[in-house]
Amino acid sequence: MSQTVLDQVRAVAADLFAMPPEAITPEASPDTIEQWDSMQHLNLMLDLEMTFGVKFTTKEQSEMLSIGAVAATVERKLGRVSM
Repeated sequence: MSQTVLDQVRAVAADLFAMPPEAITPEASPDTIEQWDSMQHLNLMLDLEMTFGVKFTTKEQSEMLSIGAVAATVERKLGRVSM
């Protein structure tokens, strides 16, 4: 795989939020991205589940409130070590 999980998460978020990927940092959150509201959070979760072939629990979804946290959860779901 040529892209890191973080890069792929950033690309999904950038597409969903209509932003350039380089504007999506690991620290990006609903507090820093105006378009990231509760409905877009659900859309992000669905897009990521389809992209990575994983399923998030309700608890995981409620805890993934930054791009870095999202990427770490995806890595854990994929059985990779998270930094």
